[in-house]
Amino acid sequence: HKSLFLAAAYVILIFGIQHFMKGLRAYSLRPSLTLWSLSLALLSAAGACRLWKLMIFILSTKGFKQSVCSQSFYTHPISKLWAYIFLLSKLLELGDTVFIVLRKKKLIFLHWYHHTTALIITWYAYKDMVAGGGWLGVLNYSVHAIMYSYYAVRAAGFQLSRLIAITITLIQMLQMLAYAVINVFIFYWKEDKVCHTTWTMIFLSFIMYTSLLVLFCNFFFKTYLRNTPKSKGE
Repeated sequence: HKSLFLAAAYVILIFGIQHFMKGLRAYSLRPSLTLWSLSLALLSAAGACRLWKLMIFILSTKGFKQSVCSQSFYTHPISKLWAYIFLLSKLLELGDTVFIVLRKKKLIFLHWYHHTTALIITWYAYKDMVAGGGWLGVLNYSVHAIMYSYYAVRAAGFQLSRLIAITITLIQMLQMLAYAVINVFIFYWKEDKVCHTTWTMIFLSFIMYTSLLVLFCNFFFKTYLRNTPKSKGE
């Protein structure tokens, strides 16, 4: 599958650039990063608005089960465009990591693992038009609209409350939990031939959402809950 080759190329590229940058001075890239993050924030916000209209309509007329199982996300004249843009956005978002390594910031496992798995799972879902695609798109667009807005403001040099960063991480954790729960519904509804999916997708989804939820929880604990040296001395 193309996504596997793209994911492998991404990992090789970012660690190659990181190795190359060891002997060089870090680039600032603040204006470029601000524009990059703002562009992704606006794209995500637009996608969220368009897809929420469809999801709310399906929820109000056909219920939650149909909102998960319906393939209209891939076929509706408007949503199919935003589904394709969502697919391409997983490629665009790989640029986040390029900024990190060029600016010689810390590259954590969660970051590149998240980008890699998101690329693979999204492309598989789109190719097979599996159930849950609508929720995958609308929730991710929504979270990224908030997240990239935060990144843009920070890149522009503004200081924001630590509470905002904590809230965004919590939202990301809830997003992974929501995906995991929806995946369970799809698994049970698949037995009734109601929701179209594949065993490959079920397996990949289970691995991805479970591992990311664990990694985000670990990141949250280490970053926001674990005692800092300063607090230990108080």
